[in-house]
Amino acid sequence: MSNGTTGIDEARTALGKRLRELRVAAELSGKELAESLSWVGSKVSKIENGRQTPTDNDIKDWARATRSEDQTASLLTALHNLELQHAEWQRVLKSGLKTHQLTLSKTDERTKFYRGFESTIIPGLTQTPEYARARFAQAVMVHRIPNDINEAVKARMQRQEMLYRPDKRFHFVITEAALRYRLAGRDIMIGQLDRLMAMTSMRNVKLGVIDFKTQYVTDPRHGFWVYDDHLVRFESYSAEINLRQPQEIELYTGIFEHLAAVASYGTEARAIIGRVMRELADEADDAGS
Repeated sequence: MSNGTTGIDEARTALGKRLRELRVAAELSGKELAESLSWVGSKVSKIENGRQTPTDNDIKDWARATRSEDQTASLLTALHNLELQHAEWQRVLKSGLKTHQLTLSKTDERTKFYRGFESTIIPGLTQTPEYARARFAQAVMVHRIPNDINEAVKARMQRQEMLYRPDKRFHFVITEAALRYRLAGRDIMIGQLDRLMAMTSMRNVKLGVIDFKTQYVTDPRHGFWVYDDHLVRFESYSAEINLRQPQEIELYTGIFEHLAAVASYGTEARAIIGRVMRELADEADDAGS
């Protein structure tokens, strides 16, 4: 199975090929170009072979050195499209967590059908404020970004208002592991599971849970979201990945259908959530005694 980054790799390779063509047309060797720009020799090769993403300044310097300034705008557009696909967190979050939530709201406005699978965390659109706060605190710690957690939590809760809009549909599938991972304190987890319990009865929300005893058809490799039929998005530690190629969307849509087909819904889903809630409550009672 594809790892989902095919389109990104192709775009980076295509940009590198264009840059190599400009260098060759200018009758410069890779070493000569690197020396003219005061770069280490390997940088030209890495960019041309798609192993390193150039910066805006790299593109401008390359165009100037190869006497192809007329190509600068087109090359920068190709680079920025690549950056939209592979959006590094350090760049995405530099203006704060709240700003990113507001950016996600723009996608929310035009999306009618959400399909989301999560294997390790509770989906953002179903999170309680307390659970969301814990998730944002991790982002602040890992990426060393400005702490605007209060504003980010408020923005996420505002995004959740669309769960009640009749013109939108939501299909969430989560694993039992996501219910059990202690990504927040025990009381916060109990509150979060109670929230999920209530969501199993919402009119335009379909919530499935895959328990530990279920036989998988496709492995739960990582969480991902399918927005209508135009976008697939998932997160790595370093970046937000946005896929728009039809074959990638078709791939992830098929994987989602496999995972959704083995999930439990309604009464059965509530039984799984309830079992985890009882175990957490019993744990709390044992600790208290």
